Amino acid sequence: MPDQEPTTGATRPAPPQNPADPLRVAIVVPVLNEERTIVTTMRQLSNDFPDCELILVDGGSCDSTAALGAGYARVLQSSPGRAIQMNVGALATSAPVLWFIHADCHIDPSALGQIRAALADSSVVGGGLSLRFDRRNYGLDYLAWSSNKRACHLHQVFGDQAMFVRREAFERLGRFPEIPIMEDLELSRRLNRAGRLVVLPATSTASSRRFVEHGTWSMIVFMQLLKICYFIGVAPEKIARGYRAGPPWKRSSRWTRCRPDRGSTKPNVDRARKLRSRTHDGVR
Repeated sequence: MPDQEPTTGATRPAPPQNPADPLRVAIVVPVLNEERTIVTTMRQLSNDFPDCELILVDGGSCDSTAALGAGYARVLQSSPGRAIQMNVGALATSAPVLWFIHADCHIDPSALGQIRAALADSSVVGGGLSLRFDRRNYGLDYLAWSSNKRACHLHQVFGDQAMFVRREAFERLGRFPEIPIMEDLELSRRLNRAGRLVVLPATSTASSRRFVEHGTWSMIVFMQLLKICYFIGVAPEKIARGYRAGPPWKRSSRWTRCRPDRGSTKPNVDRARKLRSRTHDGVR
């Protein structure tokens, strides 16, 4: 991995350690082309968790994401790829607790206290928050419910549940595997073998944008198929390509709708930009 350097601009140093609460927490936010949401997200994290170290890791955005985030957090540059970016952020801090939050999630302010309380039990190595979505329909409600049940009983915590982990366990287990998709699933499986994972009542409210684009039930079925592919050994690179393209039964009609008029290429350019910004949406 190439050396990573923080950008210039506003940074926030790690807060001093409080003897009454030895669990310092660093929040790592991997981003790519998130200028529409990054200020809202970073302002909320900065206001609600002022004693946490905030680290924003940009994977080469072609918009103003890094510049906007620099007003709230220490900004690092990284090669693209969520696993790579989260590992870069983790290596940039010495905090004993690492908390990985997606740029399009809203975190319940009570989450930090619950994390520290859970980690007071030495058998707990990490966990996540309870998932909900920023829109409501039967499909999204079902997905949130089933995801929380899966995390509780199968110990599979995904990134949009705002995964947290003890640094010692994170380092001992080899950090996030640097694969293009399913890195959160793989780390949670390793953590479960090393100790106890917990799902907290505090919520992580995730974006439903990809479900709205492709259809909620189509995406639910599609993501289960992708997980099956991962479990049977399909290469993560191949799974990631399929995920970015969307459900195969939706592709032809979607491409027809997006195809430019004869002689025009602008819709294709706009579409490419949108696709680049969505490479960080997670698989449920």
